[in-house]
Amino acid sequence: MSRIGKKPVNLPKNLNVSYDSKNLVIKGPKGEMHFTIPSPIDLIISETELSVKADYKNDTNSKALMGTTRATIENIVFGVTEGFKKKLNLVGVGYRAAVNGDKLQLNLGYSHPVNFKLPHNVHAKVEGNTQIFLESCDKQLLGQVIADIRNFRPPEPYKGKGILLEGEVVRRKAGKSGKK
Repeated sequence: MSRIGKKPVNLPKNLNVSYDSKNLVIKGPKGEMHFTIPSPIDLIISETELSVKADYKNDTNSKALMGTTRATIENIVFGVTEGFKKKLNLVGVGYRAAVNGDKLQLNLGYSHPVNFKLPHNVHAKVEGNTQIFLESCDKQLLGQVIADIRNFRPPEPYKGKGILLEGEVVRRKAGKSGKK
C-alpha cells in the first residue's frame, strides 16, 4: 500500500467538496478546482477529511496512482484555501515589467515589449519594475505560466541576466580568455 496514499487529506471548514461519478469539485475562498479521479481509485469523504482507496487486485499501477491522486488532491485543497505564490526577479539593465489588466508587459532588451496574456486563474502584481509576484490556486498552471515567462529570457551563465525565480542562483562561467 502507498505510504503517501494512506494518509487522509484534512479538509478545512471553509471548503465545499462534491464528488460525483469520478469528478471531484472543491470550492474555497481562493477559487474552484475540478479533478477527475482515475478509474482504479475511489474516494471516501467525511466532514473533516478525505481518504483515497485503491483496487490492488485488478490493477498493478494503483499503488502509484493512489499516492499521486492523494498528493494532487492535497495540492488542490491548499490552492483553494491559501493559494500558491511565486516571485520572479528580472535581472538585467533596462529589464522592466508592468501589469495592464490581464496582460503582463515585459521589456527584456528586445526591440519591442513582450506582452504575455495571463490565464484567468493566475494573478500578477509588479513591485519596483523588476519583481513579479504571481499567485494562483492551481499549482500546475502557475508552474506552466512561470516556465512560459522564463522562456522569453532564460537565465544565462555569463552575465547572470534573465528572469530568475526568487532564491535561484545562476552559476557563473568565465568568458573567453584572450591570447597571452
